[in-house]
Amino acid sequence: MTFAAVNQAALWRLVAFIVLIVLLLAAEFRLPRRPVPGGWRRRATNVGLVVFSTALLRALYPLGAVGFAAHWHSGLLHRIDAPWAIATAASLVIFDFAIYWQHRAFHQWTLLWRAHRVHHSDIGFDVTLGVRFHPFEILPSFGYKLLIIAIFGMAANAVAIYEVGLLAFSLFTHANIALLPCVDRVLRWLIVTPDFHRIHHSIHAEELNANFGNILSIWDRLFATVRASPRDGQTGMAIGLVEFRDLGEQEFDALLAQPFR
Repeated sequence: MTFAAVNQAALWRLVAFIVLIVLLLAAEFRLPRRPVPGGWRRRATNVGLVVFSTALLRALYPLGAVGFAAHWHSGLLHRIDAPWAIATAASLVIFDFAIYWQHRAFHQWTLLWRAHRVHHSDIGFDVTLGVRFHPFEILPSFGYKLLIIAIFGMAANAVAIYEVGLLAFSLFTHANIALLPCVDRVLRWLIVTPDFHRIHHSIHAEELNANFGNILSIWDRLFATVRASPRDGQTGMAIGLVEFRDLGEQEFDALLAQPFR
């Protein structure tokens, strides 16, 4: 894969991001699940943080995960002569399983939590929260992704598909949209839904440390980290962290400084 092809993959991911965030913002205004504080200033800050983090990552490693996969010709899947569809499906499941454990690690280890809590300190829950990640979370996450690719030898196209899928689900699962209860009940048996993931952003510790899944919800059921409903109800639950509830803590400079405080 050439550098031009890597840039094209990044462009498609950007296009997917713009299209999805516009569609989900429209859906939020049409069918909101609950009120969201902060208005457009908060949304702009969240998007600004991911722009800053992504630009920093691109500056440090322009090839990205897709480029790394294209130039890495080792790993488990390179030793298995499987059809493209099966190899790709296996890659997606392996990735999602690995990211589930990464998410748990970010809650368990103090230094990782300091970076990840920037995501959890938001007092609102909407689609822009799906991209609110500090550079110090983005960078180790990227290194972990490269390690998974090196071990399992995922193809570049499978990595590109998963990156778009992960982005899409990060936006969808944080969207403030009201799905029909019957639809939510069916979907969450396989995938993470907004109501399922919102519980993970509860102010209560026992709910904060549950529902770690990113795309597939099966990992939480398999490893006993699932919580079906919040104790204060979906519309009544408080979002965020106790120590970062002041509106000043939601400013861009405060978010950048938060891991050091």
